[in-house]
Amino acid sequence: MIEIQNLVKRYGDYTAVNDISFTVQDGEIVGFLGPNGAGKTTTMSILTGCLSSTSGRVSINGIDILDDPVAAKKQIGYLPEFPPLYLEMTVREFLRFVYDLKECTLPKDKHLEEIAARVQLTDVYDRIIRNLSKGYRQRVGIAQALVGNPKVIIFDEPTVGLDPKQIIEIRNLIKDLGKDHTVILSTHILAEVQMVCDRIIIISKGKIVADEKTEEIEKVVTGARQLEVLICGPVREVHNALRSLPGLRYAELVGERELGSNAFLLESDPGLDVRKSLFQLCAAKGWPLIGITAVGLNLEEIFLSVVDETALKKEKKSKRKKG
Repeated sequence: MIEIQNLVKRYGDYTAVNDISFTVQDGEIVGFLGPNGAGKTTTMSILTGCLSSTSGRVSINGIDILDDPVAAKKQIGYLPEFPPLYLEMTVREFLRFVYDLKECTLPKDKHLEEIAARVQLTDVYDRIIRNLSKGYRQRVGIAQALVGNPKVIIFDEPTVGLDPKQIIEIRNLIKDLGKDHTVILSTHILAEVQMVCDRIIIISKGKIVADEKTEEIEKVVTGARQLEVLICGPVREVHNALRSLPGLRYAELVGERELGSNAFLLESDPGLDVRKSLFQLCAAKGWPLIGITAVGLNLEEIFLSVVDETALKKEKKSKRKKG
């Protein structure tokens, strides 16, 4: 488990990380997102013991990263954006080198061969790393993070520069690792987070602005909600009746659909669920309601909405201070 409490990092007058706190439970895969300059990389550097904090506490499985950095780092496997590989070594030589560096006590050959098999490196185990493709080098980087079987795995942009096939393979590998490890995934590829992660944390201007389960991330956007509904009935009469529903901002006819139905796009006031009143309307009129689909925001829209809203609030606060 990872615990971050009231973490602050300042560089002179500039605050890169501003009093953030969150916990990652055992077996969770958490996506850590943020625009450039948000404090994401700084937080990752502190979490892995590469950078000290100004104040606050970081613990890995109960071990404080500052009080006992060596013991805490043994709990972590880290893949930075640019894996630190020795290109003149073979994969086998490199993993044996990392094994010794980490002072690992597991049976060396068996442990490393199991890792190579898990990340699909067996076929290139005795090849020089320099001669491997970008995808295979990334796998070697993941393999070195797994040496010693750490409880926590941290990935920083693990699929940058990979082709679509390699990206899918790495995503599947990360999901598989989540069965046995706690995983933090930092990436700019929002679709990747949506496909792989159980939970999403968004940081902006040094503060956490969203922390939700992936399927519930839309909660952080306070705007109106949209539904597409399929109703069988006289088009004009149905359309007029929908417009009269309390709490609806608008009802738009989309077009004909299957089974003699018509599709309508409905938008309700923020926080209002109109599905019950919609069902009651259709039941009272005798119009079969054959489909209701939530038209949700995609992760890109949510991300931009949250980050832009945070920037706007900060700008207004700054103007009030000047005023």
